[in-house]
Amino acid sequence: MNLSLVDPFVLAQDYPESTTGSLRSGHATCARFNRKGDFLAAGRVDGTVVIFDTETNGIARKLKGHTRQVQSLSWSRDGRYLLTASQDWKCNVWDLQDGSILRSVRFEAPVYIAEFHPLTHLKFVVSLFEDQPLLVDISEPQPRKFSLPSIPKRNQYDDEPISDKQAAQDAKHSTTVTIFTSFGEHILAGTNKGWLNIIDVNTRTTIYSTKICTGVVIFLRLTNSGRDVVINSQDRIIRTIQMPNLSVVDLDPDTIDIEVEHKFQDVVNKLSWNHVAFSSTGEYVTASTFNNHDIYIWERNHGSLVKILEGPKEEHGVVEWHPYRPLIAACGLESGRINIWSIIPQQRWSALAPDFAEVEENVEYLEHEDEFDIHPQEEIHKRRLDLEDEDIDVLTVEPVKGEIVDAEDAFRMPVKLDLNDSEDEEEFIAVGRGEMRRKSPTQAQRDYILDSEALGDDEFKKGKSGRRKR
Repeated sequence: MNLSLVDPFVLAQDYPESTTGSLRSGHATCARFNRKGDFLAAGRVDGTVVIFDTETNGIARKLKGHTRQVQSLSWSRDGRYLLTASQDWKCNVWDLQDGSILRSVRFEAPVYIAEFHPLTHLKFVVSLFEDQPLLVDISEPQPRKFSLPSIPKRNQYDDEPISDKQAAQDAKHSTTVTIFTSFGEHILAGTNKGWLNIIDVNTRTTIYSTKICTGVVIFLRLTNSGRDVVINSQDRIIRTIQMPNLSVVDLDPDTIDIEVEHKFQDVVNKLSWNHVAFSSTGEYVTASTFNNHDIYIWERNHGSLVKILEGPKEEHGVVEWHPYRPLIAACGLESGRINIWSIIPQQRWSALAPDFAEVEENVEYLEHEDEFDIHPQEEIHKRRLDLEDEDIDVLTVEPVKGEIVDAEDAFRMPVKLDLNDSEDEEEFIAVGRGEMRRKSPTQAQRDYILDSEALGDDEFKKGKSGRRKR
């Protein structure tokens, strides 16, 4: 759509207002946009990963390598590699250049969440169910796993012995979620006791700990800038904190101070939150509700609720915000559809010309005397020759407002078009770049007739009888 036809006040709005559609290919359990926002990866119950093209809403690629439900997804910085964690106790690193598995790592417990290192696809951190988190290095043929601590840092002297009571309490600590900081030098880890630990990647030791909530830390997510963190916990409160600069030279852990910036909760209904996410600019926080179909959006400047999105009457699990557009995608727990909320802009046709007027009903148009005069052929030919001399740039892609553009992000995922094996309840075939078209009910009958005409009736019947005998 031409941006000049859109109301500028609509373009300035940073959060969606209404549901605009849905995506479906099997039963999706989790979803994640890549850094540029042109693809949306969705993990399914059967272990298949489907990648949607966000421009056409078509299926760009299918990845089959897991045998059970996909738990989490993580894109590499350049968008070429995809990390998938599944309930089959495995993590797969996919190369989207050809759709192959670059590396598959098996663990000793189910994987709850896995996140790529922000600067390389050869390192990632995993959170295991009732087990210690691991830092995994796949730069060598044999993956190396390094255990990470879950015990918070104690303010005590090294020579002071630990009491039996404190040792018993430390044994009960387990990490529930881990993510990298913006530069990958540290790891943020949330525990089942409400602690937030900062772990140094090189030494794999906890340098800072703080009691952030009273319940289990369920989920952590950074903004695109890496300066803010949103925390979802079991006490039904969503918290946002500002991260200190951990990349300074000679960092002193004693100077780190983390405080809660805002607390978001539903005081009236006492709702729990399934999943949380930041907006593209980090100014808003969105969350899906437990045992409810609404999507909540809060504004961070004043900490107030700005919108409750209503859509399909089903509970939503994972909710994701587009990297640079006011668009939210959420996975329905009952239907498995990915529901989408966005803005439907109203076109301003008066922007085409200063004297353009919009009318509510048809009016009789009065033609001017010289308005539709026929121009001489010589003048028309001269205009065409002048237009041929103009150089039209059809290769340069203008960046979209807010889109992340880097010189290193030159990878373009090749779109696979032979996706005839859709497991949806509706059957589709690929007809273009990410576009799908419904199959005709008489397609199989036409294929039968064409085969019989090409081979001849006798040979065709002979081939069918031979297949039945085998």
